[in-house]
Amino acid sequence: MRRLNTLVLAFWLLLALPGLAWAGEPKVDSGDTAWVLASSALVMLMTPGVAFFYGGMVRRKNALNTLMLSFIALVLISVQWVLWGYSLAFGPDHAHLIGGLSWLGLKGVGAEPNPDYASAIPQLAFVAFQMMFAIITVALISGAIVERMRFPAFLAFVLLWSTFVYAPLAHWVWGVDGWIRNLGALDFAGGTVVHISSGVSGLVAALLLGRRRGYGEEPMLPHNLPMTLLGAALLWFGWFGFNAGSALAANDLAASAFVVTNTAAAAAALSWMVVEWLHHGKTTALGVASGCVAGLVAITPASGYVSALPAVIIGLVAGAVCYLAVAVLKPRLGYDDALDVFGVHGIGGTWGALATGLFASKAVNAAGANGLFFGNPAQLGIQAVGVVATWVFAALATLVILRVVGLLTSLRATYSEEVSGLDITLHGEEAYRL
Repeated sequence: MRRLNTLVLAFWLLLALPGLAWAGEPKVDSGDTAWVLASSALVMLMTPGVAFFYGGMVRRKNALNTLMLSFIALVLISVQWVLWGYSLAFGPDHAHLIGGLSWLGLKGVGAEPNPDYASAIPQLAFVAFQMMFAIITVALISGAIVERMRFPAFLAFVLLWSTFVYAPLAHWVWGVDGWIRNLGALDFAGGTVVHISSGVSGLVAALLLGRRRGYGEEPMLPHNLPMTLLGAALLWFGWFGFNAGSALAANDLAASAFVVTNTAAAAAALSWMVVEWLHHGKTTALGVASGCVAGLVAITPASGYVSALPAVIIGLVAGAVCYLAVAVLKPRLGYDDALDVFGVHGIGGTWGALATGLFASKAVNAAGANGLFFGNPAQLGIQAVGVVATWVFAALATLVILRVVGLLTSLRATYSEEVSGLDITLHGEEAYRL
């Protein structure tokens, strides 16, 4: 009888072995997959949000062209990402700098999870999610050069910048064996990869193109602030996918990122409003919208590593610092970053990345690290290395790319094109008919 019981036990253990083996293998979770796909759609909506946010801030004669710059980013990078962008950013590592071309055209990328990035969703879902980040980053840059950059030049710039700036940065920070990731820098949803890179690159482009005709001599007021407020609302809405979706799972970390994202946005809007009132004597709708975006930018790298109270602090500082960058620093230096990409994204992203080194806590995310205020001052230094590397690389690479594009086609619209407006001269259309 004892021998029979032993044989029965052995039989059941034999049947259980495959299950024990499979338990440690990546397996698609339908809930996580649904959340990541929904988050991808939310982030996609952010690019039209950028279009409306920027489109309302320019003069009427350039509204359609400004909208088009964001829309064409969605078109071009959707193709570029599938053909070679994803492979360069997330493919097998080469020298800790780039991903190579082994996944060219998404070869070998399919429904099975990639445990290096997300073990519970199809790799194609991860491809889609990251694609939306690549798209919005180049759309953000457009705000610095609106009303004066020629459309063909922008097309060439978008393709080259996404290939030679965005993809390497994404690999450095998020790719397996990327050197900034290996260093231990924390960037949950793109403070360096998306916001510092777009802000610094936008500043370089604005400086190289020069100021708009009549800048500082004639009013260049927003033509449709309701459109801008709508764009800000769409950005705020989509940012929940941007940050909470970066958990790559429908879990407690996604919930935490969702809450701190909303908290920082609101705190920054309040902060910008108060500082603007103290400095300017009035509170403007454009200021509240800009403050909201500044808070969203600043919380992005920290969103998966901090709790609600630090999110309030990050937002309050972001609103004040970004306002000063836009309202004080820019006029004193005299550069024409038309829609304040550097002041909001470059400065806000820098503060957010450094703030992550201050407030990050392993109690929020065990896979992260503690920051300065949680007993690990070294993390602030690591964050600073990532910030400096992103600033230097984005600035130099953008300068080179624009010089190359300038050899192929004229970067800047002619005097008559600028005076008449880029809508009619470059597209043969008007946003509004009188």
